[in-house]
Amino acid sequence: MILDDKFAYIPLFAVSVICTFLFVLFILIRKKKTARVSLIALLADLIIGIGSLVAALKEVAGEGNYFAYFSAAVSIAALILIPYCIILYTFEPKKIEKLVPHYVNVAEEKSYSEAIMKQTAQQQKLNQPDEAESRAIEISYSFSAKASEALSEKNGMNTLLDYINKTIKEEINADGGAILMVDDFEDLITVRSFDGDFPPPYKLPSDMPHKPIRIATNFKFASFPLRENIFGEIATAGKPELITKPENDARIYQNGPEDFLECGSYIMIPIKTQDSVIGVAAFARTKAHDVFTEENLKTATLITDFAATSIKSIVTVKDIIEHNDLLKEAEIASKIQDMLHPAKLPPLPGIQLGTIWNPEEGVCGDYYDVIVSRKDRVSFVMSDVAGKGINSVIVMSMLRAMIRLVVNTKKTAGTILEWVNHGIAAESFSTDHFASCALINYDPVKKTAEIATGGTTPVYYYSSEKNEIQKISTPSEPIGVDKDSQYKDILQDIKTGDILITYTDGLVEALNEEGQQYPKDSLLKIISSNAKSTGKDIANLVKSDIKKFIGNSTLHDDQSLLVIKF
Repeated sequence: MILDDKFAYIPLFAVSVICTFLFVLFILIRKKKTARVSLIALLADLIIGIGSLVAALKEVAGEGNYFAYFSAAVSIAALILIPYCIILYTFEPKKIEKLVPHYVNVAEEKSYSEAIMKQTAQQQKLNQPDEAESRAIEISYSFSAKASEALSEKNGMNTLLDYINKTIKEEINADGGAILMVDDFEDLITVRSFDGDFPPPYKLPSDMPHKPIRIATNFKFASFPLRENIFGEIATAGKPELITKPENDARIYQNGPEDFLECGSYIMIPIKTQDSVIGVAAFARTKAHDVFTEENLKTATLITDFAATSIKSIVTVKDIIEHNDLLKEAEIASKIQDMLHPAKLPPLPGIQLGTIWNPEEGVCGDYYDVIVSRKDRVSFVMSDVAGKGINSVIVMSMLRAMIRLVVNTKKTAGTILEWVNHGIAAESFSTDHFASCALINYDPVKKTAEIATGGTTPVYYYSSEKNEIQKISTPSEPIGVDKDSQYKDILQDIKTGDILITYTDGLVEALNEEGQQYPKDSLLKIISSNAKSTGKDIANLVKSDIKKFIGNSTLHDDQSLLVIKF
């Protein structure tokens, strides 16, 4: 029989009473000196008892989430006990083989006692932690303190990971550091903390400008599969590695030719709790500096092992407390995204539109728009905002509002994106949230299209006269990264039967059951092979082909497509 929630305070009061009884027993034992009782045990017992009592009183009064108080109390007690237990385990004295017999005479006993005292002193000296171990223990206490603070902070996990990352980076004199966490649901490992100069050991996108700020931004928000890359391989193998000759390691890709991209040396350490890998701590030295040593690897591994317990504690408690909040936030963000999506496309003489809009629950990154601003301008927008949830929707709504306002002017598409970018990049929150965007201004009088893109959202042009399709957009900075970014205008004459196509990356990154991405060539082939069909029919054919390709696989990103047939 399941206990009703209204009686949940009963076991909480019981726990509080038991803890009180144990506390009294501990005090009596210490007073009689019949055994040693650690102050750490007393403090842990007291915290759990008080936490249970507060949770019970909150439940009786009907105030707040009583379970969160109890969970927090248990977690804090565990964080106090873990370093103490590690010290007991690490520095346990070795067994003394020789004991003083009861039958020895006084002289023998004195001589024997002196020998035993000398042996004990030597043993204690051997058991004393070395300087590195002492420093690691000191750092573990700071991790525990930060973990306790993180429980009450909104972005506590990020704060803790940043602190751990910078601490280890400084201890081993690394130029750059990153902490990646494993997402079991998506079989990915994602960067959660990034600091310093870290030459990327993975292949950069071919259309990415080789600028330090762009490389750092790409790394900061990168996700990797658990295979065919150094981060995934370390997480899968579960063993730390020192890499001093990356040119001989097939798992590391050398980008270039710029000096700041040249790989130096790396330390990669799995973050493990028991036998489970929850992340990877990665550190780099540039080619200009000395390579890491085995001592650096030992130090980083020791500190990372201490950090793992703090990270796991926060993950467990945050998962319980934030689960309901995340569900509510995703629901609100999805509703706002749905409101920003055009409920009905406007009638456009001489233009047929086909669309795919398949938002994934909780992602809230894609949006497209069709704006009839003047007689000589119809604007088409396709955008993919980085990140998820409410923050992404905020950037999306700002982007939409600014574009709708500025397209009414006579400014070109490139200038409009520059104005929008300057407004979003100036906001303090936008450093972690940026967007790819394609803006197409079509002039039905002159039969020309003016195109500008920011980021990776592409625009393709199908020529009915040549019966060929080609990409006409060029790589550029995303919206919101650098307020001084400039965007190029591309002019394209339009003839009857021509088609413009733009889409977000979720469309061509859809995975089938074998983990393969939907081929971009398949998308373009469907469009060119069915160019005589309506825009709506072309979009429906693409949608059917993607659905057939992925089968029963789950989508992890929004999918959007805009087909504009003239």
